[in-house]
Amino acid sequence: MKVFQVLFLIVLIISFAEIYLLLQVGSMIGALPTIFLVILTAALGAWLLKKQGFATFQRFQENLAQGMIPAYEMIEGPIILLGGLLLLTPGFITDLLGLACLISPMRKKIAQYVIENHFFQAGGHFQQGKAAENKILEGEFRKED
Repeated sequence: MKVFQVLFLIVLIISFAEIYLLLQVGSMIGALPTIFLVILTAALGAWLLKKQGFATFQRFQENLAQGMIPAYEMIEGPIILLGGLLLLTPGFITDLLGLACLISPMRKKIAQYVIENHFFQAGGHFQQGKAAENKILEGEFRKED
């Protein structure tokens, strides 16, 4: 339950910060240019989402065809989706976060961080922090003919 409370608090804080920033920018450059900027970033987000999504999916298929595990592509897919959703959300803070997710070098760094810190174990179970380096599975082996 604590995780949901923290997420709710983060969403609430970002929402208020977005409203404040939109009002500040609107008072500086005017309402119509601010609305235009919000629409422009949403359109840019949709275009980048399509472009980066197809490129990642193509790399995913190429790796599978070569018999390689597409680990980065499996991590980058949800990052791209998150980035597109953030850019489609009205506001400048979410736009910056969305751009960070959709710009290829930044996305690769985020994916690298996720993979290196072992956030996921085999079997799809979520794990916080680093995985133990030397996991030993004890058992017995018997060969049957």
